[in-house]
Amino acid sequence: MKKQFKKIGKPRLLIIGCGDVGMRLLPLLRERFRVFALTSQPARAAELRAAGAIPVIGNLDQPASLRRLKGLAQWLVHLAPPKAEGEMDSRTRNLAAILPDKCRLVYVSTTGVYGDCGGAEFDECRPVAPQNARAIRRVAAENLLRDWARASQSRLSILRVPGIYAADRLPLERLRKGSPALTAAEDVYTNHIHADDLASLICLALFRAKPSRVYHAVDDSDLKMADYFDLVADQFGLPRAPRLTRAELMQQVSPVQLSFMSESRRLDNQRIQRELGMRLRYPDVQAGVAAASAALT
Repeated sequence: MKKQFKKIGKPRLLIIGCGDVGMRLLPLLRERFRVFALTSQPARAAELRAAGAIPVIGNLDQPASLRRLKGLAQWLVHLAPPKAEGEMDSRTRNLAAILPDKCRLVYVSTTGVYGDCGGAEFDECRPVAPQNARAIRRVAAENLLRDWARASQSRLSILRVPGIYAADRLPLERLRKGSPALTAAEDVYTNHIHADDLASLICLALFRAKPSRVYHAVDDSDLKMADYFDLVADQFGLPRAPRLTRAELMQQVSPVQLSFMSESRRLDNQRIQRELGMRLRYPDVQAGVAAASAALT
């Protein structure tokens, strides 16, 4: 007599905030998981289905709309940014209220949580020191998720992400407008990751990250911000950004832009290579921008 075996379906995974990076992540996950994608825009449902995800309509700012997510998936990727005001991340708080116990969650945070580090190079052991409202909300979200993970016996990993770039995420319009950059003497070190490499890194973190571990999702670049702009300008045949002193720049850019140009840090990425086995497709910005130029020309 033949034994009857119950067919086991794919595990369920939920992407919260399925924008550009989430769409790049889908092809890496859909063969292994039954993927759901939370969206607040019903008009995106067809796009998500075509990419291999099951759309779930809900809004992180409306807790009642999230009830259908309760128990939906044991694997989660949280890509949704906080709201643009307040010191807490109410969206992550609303999400944590309906998450199941004993699940796995990758939270995509920001390297901005470190604040200005004066160009110092450091690893994930450095304490956070947020210096603007955006970063303060991110630290609040990280801490909230740590508390949730302990209480629910879940496995949390945090990826701290710098400037994300790709062929369609380059500062070309900024260069065409002639927006200024800082002089070499006052410029800041900036960090980067290609969007495709970030998607791969999220996938690796789901399976290989240690519990409650922080990882720097950065490439091997060691560039100042204006040098990055010059690299893109030269690659695409555009004028280089004019260089101004910080005092001059304050008169021409918004406070938000100025805050991005006021924090200097260089992040070590050995942990993603050593613990996650990450092999960067674009190990530095030079490689990524060159590939983007070849793809667009």
